[in-house]
Amino acid sequence: MKEKILKLGLPKGSLQESTFKMLKKAGFNVNLPNSRSYFPSIDDVEIQATLLRAQEMSRYVQDGALDCGITGNDWILENKSDVVRITDLTYSKQSLNKVRWVLAVPQNSGLKTVKNLNGKRIATELVNVAKDYFKKNKVKVDVEFSWGATEVKVSAGLVDAIVELTETGSSLRANKLVEIATLCESVTQFIANKDAYKDAWKKDKMEQIAMLLKGAIAAEEKVGLKMNVKEENLKKVLAKLPALKKPTISGLSDDGWFAIETIIDEKVVRTLIPALKGAGAQGIIEYPLNKVIY
Repeated sequence: MKEKILKLGLPKGSLQESTFKMLKKAGFNVNLPNSRSYFPSIDDVEIQATLLRAQEMSRYVQDGALDCGITGNDWILENKSDVVRITDLTYSKQSLNKVRWVLAVPQNSGLKTVKNLNGKRIATELVNVAKDYFKKNKVKVDVEFSWGATEVKVSAGLVDAIVELTETGSSLRANKLVEIATLCESVTQFIANKDAYKDAWKKDKMEQIAMLLKGAIAAEEKVGLKMNVKEENLKKVLAKLPALKKPTISGLSDDGWFAIETIIDEKVVRTLIPALKGAGAQGIIEYPLNKVIY
């Protein structure tokens, strides 16, 4: 019987660390033999992993060299790749937020809109998306590929504006640039080759991985809470809880006492626990989560 193997592409570069972290939370331990290796080991004999730049991932998935892979929506658009988008994996290098490709100009340039850039030179890694954007807006510009350090090219006078990826805007501000338009938003996506996705075994395997990754991401900014409450304080405590759905309530061996368990956003814990204590909750326990499967 032919060995069943799923060829999975993992992003090398800025998304690598966060992707390995999410896979670990999802239940997959990924390890590199050394920093120069492009073939990580994974503790699932049915998965063969390869590290590739996110910029190239969708091309190799479309061509069938890989069955599936993790990359950004921006690079799928840039490569005009025809792939199956299995699911969004909303995480980036720094957070769980979307990232944006923006058109940025020097703060004191007097350039206010995309129309002001007619006849100007633009530098970017996202060449095809940028060209499509300016064509749609009927603005003639010279779009050139940038190998990196794109922000510096404006202050050096090499180009008039840039199309650059931003998550917080801090790098743009540090280089005295201001956004004047957003070309596209992007999230990390789990994608598949169309023919591979028609294979029943591969499709099932991919969807299992996608489910576990989604569960890991959903748990990333949440925690579990357990507590004990006297019956007389139950309504007051429940009124304080912003539950994911409804909290689990069960009776304790001591009459008139209940155990409550729920999932909440981690950012509210520091104000919620004192409020719960004040409402009569006792024995409050906070614990981390690996996965939340809806």
